[in-house]
Amino acid sequence: MQPTDFAYSLTAYLSEYLPGQLGFSPNTIKSYRDTFVVFLRFLESDKNISAKHVTLSIVTKELVLEFLKHLEEDRGCKISTRNLRLAAIHGFFGYLQVERPDFMLQCQQIQSIPMKKQSRSTAVHFISLDGIKTIFDMPDTATYMGRRDLTMLALLYDTGARVQELADLKVKDVRIEPPVTIKLTGKGNKTRIVPIMNQTVSLLGEYFDERCLNSQDKKELPLFTNRKRQKLTRAGINYIIRKYVTRARTVAPKHIPEKISAHTFRHSKAMHLLQAGINLVYIRDLLGHVSITTTEIYARADVEMKRKALENAYENPTPKTVPQWQKDDSLLEWLKSLGN
Repeated sequence: MQPTDFAYSLTAYLSEYLPGQLGFSPNTIKSYRDTFVVFLRFLESDKNISAKHVTLSIVTKELVLEFLKHLEEDRGCKISTRNLRLAAIHGFFGYLQVERPDFMLQCQQIQSIPMKKQSRSTAVHFISLDGIKTIFDMPDTATYMGRRDLTMLALLYDTGARVQELADLKVKDVRIEPPVTIKLTGKGNKTRIVPIMNQTVSLLGEYFDERCLNSQDKKELPLFTNRKRQKLTRAGINYIIRKYVTRARTVAPKHIPEKISAHTFRHSKAMHLLQAGINLVYIRDLLGHVSITTTEIYARADVEMKRKALENAYENPTPKTVPQWQKDDSLLEWLKSLGN
């Protein structure tokens, strides 16, 4: 069967343009790809159009708007997810208007679809130090896998790594000699060197010894593997986290928030450093943020927490209601007249 112009263009965009021209990382390309997987499934389920019959002429501004509505109303996606999908579509049609000028008007119409505004909250979900300690107590360190899990959880928290950064770690990324550091590769293939604390250093040392990872021929192996000696995936790491969080919640429910993901450990590390008086610049470098503006969300969240703590500490003497005399219009008019 002859491929459609949509199939040809999308293949060239994902396999040639994004990696070759823009230098996007495999994870970013995968995110873009997933957008079009969801889009093609929408066309098949809601429009009865199979992927092999999709052409460029079919994909209009109106159809894209229907897809975005489907994301929010039928799939229950948040505005941030909706905007992420739209960004991928914008990118494709920006590429297409150069490659296929005959579709330029259609491309520009799709690119004119605006991102949805969303309220920016300073709320940062994180785990208290007591909560972190409780979670770390959950792995059974008498077992081989329990020791792996504790090392992985400690490293996730101590480095403030993103879950994909942790999954991508290789043995060679760990400098086991003093000073012990970890090389993390984040968004846009940017790398950063992160120091780790003594307790985590001890866990890593034992982990390396137990798995004989100090030899030169092991340098290219994944740092964390499953029972089949295969690299742990994001899904695998999140499964392990959920397992221990569930156990910790039964032990100390007041210390374990309702929603915890791998990213919550990253937020927790940042908040604990901030509360310990560490400069935002150092926290920015640890987390791998491009701009300190991104890191400032933790400072804003901390100010909000302090305000709430003060409110709960004692009864505020400030009256909640307006004094009665201010409701007297004639008196107010008289007071205003005094300034004339």
